Amino acid sequence: MTRLMTGAAALALMTGAIGGAAQAGDLTLQLKWVTQAQFAGYYVALDQGFYEEEGVNLTILPGGPDIAPTQVLAGGGADVIVEWMPAALAAREKGLPLVNIAQPFKASGMMLTCLAETGITDPATDFAGKTLGVWFAGNEYPFLSWMNTLGLSTEGGTDGVTVLKQGFNVDPLLQKQAACISTMTYNEYWQVIDAGLTEDDLITFKYEDQGVATLEDGLYVLEGTLEDPEKVTDLVGFVRASMRGWQYAAENPEEAAEIVLENDETGAQTIEHQTRMMTEIAKLLEGSDGTLDEADYQRTVDILLAGGSDPVIEAAPEGAWVHTITDRAFD
Repeated sequence: MTRLMTGAAALALMTGAIGGAAQAGDLTLQLKWVTQAQFAGYYVALDQGFYEEEGVNLTILPGGPDIAPTQVLAGGGADVIVEWMPAALAAREKGLPLVNIAQPFKASGMMLTCLAETGITDPATDFAGKTLGVWFAGNEYPFLSWMNTLGLSTEGGTDGVTVLKQGFNVDPLLQKQAACISTMTYNEYWQVIDAGLTEDDLITFKYEDQGVATLEDGLYVLEGTLEDPEKVTDLVGFVRASMRGWQYAAENPEEAAEIVLENDETGAQTIEHQTRMMTEIAKLLEGSDGTLDEADYQRTVDILLAGGSDPVIEAAPEGAWVHTITDRAFD
C-alpha cells in the first residue's frame, strides 16, 4: 500500500525515529519544496497505483523553506531526494556522496523577471549597479555562475550587482526593492502577473536563453544506497513508475492539479494556479525519458566551474551520476 506521510509522522521519520522499520519495497522521497505541481508526477504515480504495481511502498515528504533535502538524505530521513544539480554537486564536493540516478526535467525553468521601467534590456550591459533578488539555500549557485560569466561582482557598486536575499515570494519586485527577482516559469512569474502587473510591465531573462541553464529537479541518492541490491531494485521500480506519473500528468494537467490539491494539507493552493503550473512544467519535461543526458550534465558542470576566482565547484566531479537505474528501468 502506498501512502503520503506528513506532519508528526514525517518529522519522526526525518529524525530517525522509525529508521529501523524499513522493509523491502519501502522508499521515502524528500521533495525540494512544498506540495505543488512541480512534483505532480510523483503524486500522480502514487494516486494511480503505479508505485504499487512496481512493488514500491512510497512515502512522500513535502519540503519547505526550512528543509534542505541534502541534509534530510544525509541524516537518513529519505532514500531519494529531488534536488537541483548545482546544489547536489556543491554538496558532493563538500563530502556528501550524492549521485544522480534520473533526470525527469530536461530544461530549466529558472529566470530573472525585471520591471521594464528599469530600462534593463541586456544583462551584459544593464545589470551593473542594479539590485537583483536571489534565492539561497542552494538555489543561488546558477545565479552566481551567471554573474561570474558576465564578469559582475556580487558585492554591489556601480560595476557589480547588489544581491537581495529573496524570500520565497515576489514582494521585492512588487515593492520595487529590486530591479529583478528570481522566478520560475511555472510559478513566481505568474504570481507577479496575478498581483496586477502585465506582461508589458515586465522583461524576463531565462537561464536557458542566456546559455547558463543548469539541471533542475533531478533524483539523487547516496552512493551507499546503490551498493544494496534490494534498494537498487526498488529504485528501478520507483523511477519507472515516476516517469509514468510524469507522462500522465503532462497529458492530463488539470487532473494532475486536482491530485496535487488532494495531497496539499495547507489548503494554500488553487486549481487554477496548479493547472497552469503543470502546463508549464510539461514544457520542461519534453525530450526526457528520465535518463540523464550526459551533454546536459557536462554543460551544467562547465557552467559551475566557470566562476573565475570563486567557482561554485572547484573540480570536475567524478561518480556524480549513474545510468544503472534508468538502464534497468527502460531497457
